[in-house]
Amino acid sequence: MAEQYDVIVLGSGPGGYVAAIRCAQLGLKTAIVERELLGGICLNWGCIPTKALLRSAEVLHNMKHAASYGLAADNIRADLDAVVKRSRGVAKQLNQGVTHLMKKNKIAVHMGTGTLKGGGKLEVKGDKGTETLTAKHIIVATGARARDLPFAVADGKRVWTYRHAMTPTEMPTKLLVIGSGAIGIEFASFYNDMGADVTVVEMMDRVVPVEDADVSAFLEKALTKQGMTIMTGSGVEALTVTGTGVKAKLKGKDGNVSDADFSHVIVAVGIVANTEGVGLEEQGIALERGIIPVDPMGRTSAKGIWAIGDCTPGPWLAHKASHEGVIAAEAIAQELGNKDVHPHAMDRANIPGCTYCHPQIASVGLTEAKAKEAGYTVKAGTFPFIGNGKAIALGEAEGFVKTVFDAKTGELLGAHMIGAEVTELIQGYVVGKTLETTEAELMATVFPHPTLSEMMHESVLAAYGRALHI
Repeated sequence: MAEQYDVIVLGSGPGGYVAAIRCAQLGLKTAIVERELLGGICLNWGCIPTKALLRSAEVLHNMKHAASYGLAADNIRADLDAVVKRSRGVAKQLNQGVTHLMKKNKIAVHMGTGTLKGGGKLEVKGDKGTETLTAKHIIVATGARARDLPFAVADGKRVWTYRHAMTPTEMPTKLLVIGSGAIGIEFASFYNDMGADVTVVEMMDRVVPVEDADVSAFLEKALTKQGMTIMTGSGVEALTVTGTGVKAKLKGKDGNVSDADFSHVIVAVGIVANTEGVGLEEQGIALERGIIPVDPMGRTSAKGIWAIGDCTPGPWLAHKASHEGVIAAEAIAQELGNKDVHPHAMDRANIPGCTYCHPQIASVGLTEAKAKEAGYTVKAGTFPFIGNGKAIALGEAEGFVKTVFDAKTGELLGAHMIGAEVTELIQGYVVGKTLETTEAELMATVFPHPTLSEMMHESVLAAYGRALHI
């Protein structure tokens, strides 16, 4: 007899396991199905272990520049194996933490590959054979994987995806990174700090193309100053893997094609949703370019089937998936008769984005260009790190904070930052946008001194011609 649940969650990434926990908190009998590792890609192979790698690179960078702080550090070197081992240890620790959370919340864990069978049934094939689970509601949280290029299929030896780049068998000497989104730029930054000769090729006319144009321009200058070769408006025409490296044909923005040799290549050109073989089409769910269409609460077109995270429309970010998980869990509880939950639809305009390169990037809302395209008359203010005492004391005086307002209403439309620790600062603006803050409240807010956060205040003041420290 099939085991019966209120909710089954298929996939245990940051969307899936959070959805399961919230379901359990709401008194629903919950199961989670995972084919690989609890915590999914983000925790085991993405967000967290990459940040551990980048932290090691940051420490190495600071050690190499110890003299700038009046310190001496000699014979500095990086042990790549030890750096990777630390990263994997961090991932293992957090995987064990998710395992603990499942037990704490009495969530049944079924390891295996799940397939929708209709009528609330989910077939799970694992090491213990095949079992059938049933539930009133099923949440699909199957995530996504790295996209391959037809001419640059990852082999794990010379051509890498992010997973190979996290557990390298050898240190690249000359590295080609294809794509300058968050993943590409983070690995470019890591390997550059570790000592590789890095070239980044981006088909768009600027790096990190989803960010504000001023941020892109600043980052390109910073990366070039660090020794990277940045090729925008460019492409890779062909790759040929040899026994000792990779031969590439690179097409520059001038249309000329040149030959270049690299020891390794990282392909970072986006993701593909894990929606094949799940049984979605059989349940009448029509995919859109491989993505599951959902309503603002996470409902699919099939009754009782929900979807969240990277298998649904973007942005494809862990925190967006987690928030969607909570929304779907509460909407399900409401459908099952819980009158104490009041789920709110996701507002995609308030989802922050963070890139952990050096310098860091963080943003939320509309860029200045997008705001103008949307018909707003804007007021934009920028304040540089060099005008902030804490940034100078830290030896991190490169970067800026930019805010974009609706000139007519004072609504905060967007915020864009580049520099030290901006991935921590951005949440102040996210809270402000969620609370529908205007420039008046931000101007009236007292920011502590000396902190980097003072630049947020100054940026708002600058938008209205009132900056105090520049």
